[in-house]
Amino acid sequence: MHDHRRLGRELDLFDTDPLMGAGLPYWLPDGAVVRHALEEYVREVERAAGYRHVYSPVLGKRELYEISGHWSHYSDDMFPPMRLGGGGEESRGEELVLRPSLCPHHALIYRSRSHSYRELPLRMAELGGMYRSEPSGVLGGLTRVRSIQLNDAHIFCTLEQAAAEARAALDLIGKAYADLGIRASRYRLSLPGDSGKYVADPGLWRRATALLEEVLDGVEHESVEGEAAFYGPKIDVQITDPAGRESTLSTVQIDFHQPERFDLHYIGPDGARHRPVMVHRSVIGSVERLVAHLVEAHGGAFPVWLAPVQLVVLPVGDAQEERALEVVRRAEARGIRAELSGPGHGTLGARVRAARLVPYQAVIGEREAEAGCAAVRLRDGRRPGAVPVDDLLERVGARAGDRGAELWAAA
Repeated sequence: MHDHRRLGRELDLFDTDPLMGAGLPYWLPDGAVVRHALEEYVREVERAAGYRHVYSPVLGKRELYEISGHWSHYSDDMFPPMRLGGGGEESRGEELVLRPSLCPHHALIYRSRSHSYRELPLRMAELGGMYRSEPSGVLGGLTRVRSIQLNDAHIFCTLEQAAAEARAALDLIGKAYADLGIRASRYRLSLPGDSGKYVADPGLWRRATALLEEVLDGVEHESVEGEAAFYGPKIDVQITDPAGRESTLSTVQIDFHQPERFDLHYIGPDGARHRPVMVHRSVIGSVERLVAHLVEAHGGAFPVWLAPVQLVVLPVGDAQEERALEVVRRAEARGIRAELSGPGHGTLGARVRAARLVPYQAVIGEREAEAGCAAVRLRDGRRPGAVPVDDLLERVGARAGDRGAELWAAA
């Protein structure tokens, strides 16, 4: 059984330091490669699905979260406000808060311009930081942290468009899971419970729940009370780690509450102002939780397109090191993440074992150097044999580009 906390440190993906504080891991270079690849991936699939990306500040005035409802319903999970002291009379006494969510910021971005019904649905996405004041006792590795990089998006649409947009978001989640080599363990319709932490508007809950039930028609799921967001019900896509522990990775939510609180509107075909519906969705959830799950699900053997090092080149002796370095340079020129592991790092056998999680190993001895080839070893134990370097780089580049699972498909 793989524990991402142990394996993540062994693989030099992330670490922690008491001076940074609990729940605030930092990313090492190889971990940063994985994170960057995930962020580029999700931006790519979102752009293809019609989303436009924005950036918004990680701070907001306390008043912003009072309007959104986070302050009254969620303040126990938020960091205390920071009161400004200097900066002139106009700013003295302002209270700024580390944001617990991106949705209030996106509501303000939507509100900053007028909108026609012809623009809808308007799909707004961001990979942004959010912060939660988690108790020290629940923090661990990358799964429970205080600083979160969230893949978040908000779709502003008409009531008639809401179910289709939520369904499309669920389909996008399914595509991402297939590309990442993971699977959902179950789908959950999360409803409010008896707690006072939920917005008291029965009509809001009935309308939003009916729409999500429509989205889940034909999808096996179960309804669970007490797991909703404070402003509305949500579809939770659950994952299970190798130890059998379940958690939520991705969500789809329908929100009538915040469009009302922020007085959002669009101009309809009748020339009158109408209230949009806000669909919240996260395809890959938080980058931290996703990487933790990927490390455990794959045992550190990431899919080719995510692997920190995709190709390691191993010269048998010093005489082949220059030729091996040339192969590394050619691979890098093609966008392949390649490294040299020369004789200075130990015997060939030791170097092969050290690179056991790298998808492709290219061994270059005297014969291979003379023939312009490399003896290829695959992570899964197969040995395709001597392959011309150009052919090898073409295969590796193609497999990294198409995000396929098969390392060495038949030619």
